[in-house]
Amino acid sequence: MSLMDATSQKIIASIYVLKESFKDASPWFISLKDRGFNPRFITTDGEQSILRAMKLVWPQASLQRCLYHLQHEGMRWLRTYPKTEAGKVLRIILSRLSSIKTYAERDKFILQFQSWIHNYKGYVQSLPHSQVAFKDLKRTMVLINNALPDMFYYLEDPNIHSTTNALEGYHSRLKSDYQRHRGLSKEHKLLYLRWYAYFENTN
Repeated sequence: MSLMDATSQKIIASIYVLKESFKDASPWFISLKDRGFNPRFITTDGEQSILRAMKLVWPQASLQRCLYHLQHEGMRWLRTYPKTEAGKVLRIILSRLSSIKTYAERDKFILQFQSWIHNYKGYVQSLPHSQVAFKDLKRTMVLINNALPDMFYYLEDPNIHSTTNALEGYHSRLKSDYQRHRGLSKEHKLLYLRWYAYFENTN
């Protein structure tokens, strides 16, 4: 796991974990807070265990949800070719999310989603709960609805990023380079991670 400064795109801190979890993230965040790290805004991919840890350690921080992750996850659940009208309409609404640059576009997105809820929520609830269409539509509806309060902080401040793309790019390069060094002990993995972040920051 890594934290990146959105403005400079420098790595602030990293830890090596097998899987993102509240158990690993919480003490790491606490140690960073003890060293004086108190962010006002954090752009995050929305992993629930990490969100819980961030809210616990930095309750004053606003958590900007990554629009790319929201859009990608929702579009995946809705499928490339939805079989229901509700799915087709929601996919069109969701496809515009990552291109929102103004308050007017934000308001239009929210209005369209609220209109979709009004028109199709009853239909979704009427579907057999074992049906794939029900599961896909409900998951996407809940995903957007729960994230909606934290989608648009970036419109208030140009220093807030709407996606975690820069950090994802760093992790992609790290994983690609690490493939050439498989078989390292845990101690050497930690050293590799620290040195990789150091040299990345000096570029």
